Amino acid sequence: MNIKDVKEWLLIADADFDSAKILNNAYKKHKEVICYLCAQAAEKYLKGYLVYNDIVPPKTHNLVLLCDKCIELDKTFSEIKMECGFINRYANEIRYPYRTEITEEDVSYVINSLEKISGRKTIRSMREEITNSENDY
Repeated sequence: MNIKDVKEWLLIADADFDSAKILNNAYKKHKEVICYLCAQAAEKYLKGYLVYNDIVPPKTHNLVLLCDKCIELDKTFSEIKMECGFINRYANEIRYPYRTEITEEDVSYVINSLEKISGRKTIRSMREEITNSENDY
């Protein structure tokens, strides 16, 4: 495992998620940007987990595919597959014209889904190990 690479995936994922939460509390909400950032964060958490397990992540934004790769390593990732499928709707298409309308409920669900993904015991344990290994130097 390349600790530096895993740490980078987590840092970028956290930055995307933090940015989405900040935008969600803004006066003018850009719902599509919030959902897009959540999709980006989910992708990075999943890819970080793959890298943590010495797997080169596929070059894809498809969260369901990434989740399936994680399920191959840890069956409990199946618990978040539905959330990955929902968030996946906002991975790329949302950044182009003629997009579908996003409701406040969609934004809440996406943020809650990402909380579930980022708060998984597996992701938390990975984060703790990376943090502890940094303290060993």
